[in-house]
Amino acid sequence: MSRYARAERQALADLLLALGPDAPTINEGWATRDLAAHLVLRERRPDAAGGILLPPLRGYAERVRRGLAARPYDELVAQVRRPPVWSPVSNPLTDELANTMEFFIHHEDVRRASPGWQPRDLAPGLQAALWKRAAPMARLALRRFPADLYVQAPGHGEISVGRGGDRLRLVGAPAELALFLSGRQRVSRVQLDGPPEAAGRLRTAGLGM
Repeated sequence: MSRYARAERQALADLLLALGPDAPTINEGWATRDLAAHLVLRERRPDAAGGILLPPLRGYAERVRRGLAARPYDELVAQVRRPPVWSPVSNPLTDELANTMEFFIHHEDVRRASPGWQPRDLAPGLQAALWKRAAPMARLALRRFPADLYVQAPGHGEISVGRGGDRLRLVGAPAELALFLSGRQRVSRVQLDGPPEAAGRLRTAGLGM
């Protein structure tokens, strides 16, 4: 596994154990047990993992996830900590690409559900890795957004997206942009400049992984 994916995975597993199975996350309706079950499904149940993205399979995936969530919590967290080498998303060839963003975001899903949280001081290499993933995410998620939108990560780069209209500027560290673009707008610390109505639409848009 890559060093960033591995570090975020281990830090998340440590936090899950420390908080226990019933701690809140910022994912509506999910406690820490539910998030752990989601991660186990994604890596160990390829028959159901397609339902994370494909609506026709969503019901089956949710039934599998609930079954996993009923397992002993320590067992779930142990499986999160040690992924199978045969997993399509967690083998040594795919881990960097598939899991750096995934585990960073889910780590923050747990961290930012606790009162008094603060952004972490992340390694420059991790910020750079997150920008490499956030930029194409922005192009995909915002390609039809009704504005002329500039997404800027100072020191890393910027892109222009949207289908035209009001001019908006979204500025933040790559980590904060990654959270914003994955649907965590309410807990991401970014600067959003532009007409209030257009900015409000972006802050409540249904973005997500």
